[in-house]
Amino acid sequence: MTITIRPRRTVLAAVLTLPLVIGLSACGGDTEADTAASDGTSTSGDGAAAQEEVTLKLAHSYTEEQPQHRCGAAVIAEEVAASDVGLTIDIFPSSQLGGDADRISAVVAGDIDMDIQGASALGAVYEPIGILDAAYAFEDGPSLSAFVAGDASEGMRTAFADASGVNVLGAWSAGARQFTANTPIRTPEDLDGLRMRFPNSPQFLMNAKALGASATEVAYEELYLALQQGTVDGQENPIVNIDAINLDEVQEDISLSNHQLNSNLVIVGPVWDKLSDEQQSALQGAVDAAVEKVPACVEESEQKILQEWKESGAMEVIEDVDVESFRTKARAYFEENLKGETLDLYTAIMDSSTR
Repeated sequence: MTITIRPRRTVLAAVLTLPLVIGLSACGGDTEADTAASDGTSTSGDGAAAQEEVTLKLAHSYTEEQPQHRCGAAVIAEEVAASDVGLTIDIFPSSQLGGDADRISAVVAGDIDMDIQGASALGAVYEPIGILDAAYAFEDGPSLSAFVAGDASEGMRTAFADASGVNVLGAWSAGARQFTANTPIRTPEDLDGLRMRFPNSPQFLMNAKALGASATEVAYEELYLALQQGTVDGQENPIVNIDAINLDEVQEDISLSNHQLNSNLVIVGPVWDKLSDEQQSALQGAVDAAVEKVPACVEESEQKILQEWKESGAMEVIEDVDVESFRTKARAYFEENLKGETLDLYTAIMDSSTR
């Protein structure tokens, strides 16, 4: 069984020649395109014609060491290969095919077949979907996955597909986002006076207001330097991302606020309608397998990283965060400020919660 992971040098020329498909502002989560990837897809749009050999390009922004790749993208490729339905997945990690906004454009155009994106980034195509990244919207990763797969989100998935021509096959969480700074952050009041970096995304910036933070927009790629030079005082990210870019070298404390479940949605572009029914079923099953595997993989990685920080003293792990005060503040803000379809979707999320 072979899974192809393309080295950066083999795709650079293709990335530089990508057409500009649609103008999207960069508005994704962290970590935060190539020409059409389907080889030999001559089947009809109803997916019922004779099956052909197809190779799909799957892009994402994570490193090969992160659980989003190891237990997500790689599992999708492995499961598809094992299904033996004439379908192969080529993986392009580490933003090899462009940043979030560029890749969304390419998936919409069919230049990239599949992508792993945060809900906030997908909000550039269909704004309400970004609310999946709202602070304290979900209790845990399985809750997020179940909502996206369930009946309560069917309208959202349909509206997103209508707006973009792109289907959502599943979702998982890359872990809860946590605050880091050179001081503990236990309550919303502890954010006063701190310049906290948040991603340049409408939903993330709304989260900052909901949590009581003063947001400073800094690109993920520039975050380490911004913290090192004191341009910002702190930031928020999942533990696996904090570790991936060595923020423990420039921050003293990590406060376990668990204030947002960092979403990853697996999306597929127009090539979906060219796949046979058997290939569609195999691909959906592969995504389902990854959705099942990622939470435990993320949890294992997080616990290992936290233990290493505790033992080395690289960062002080603050566990006595007043999560309820943050949650109450955030929900009151959203209920007052959300409107229209976005409010309807937020209400559906709250109604689906077992809390």
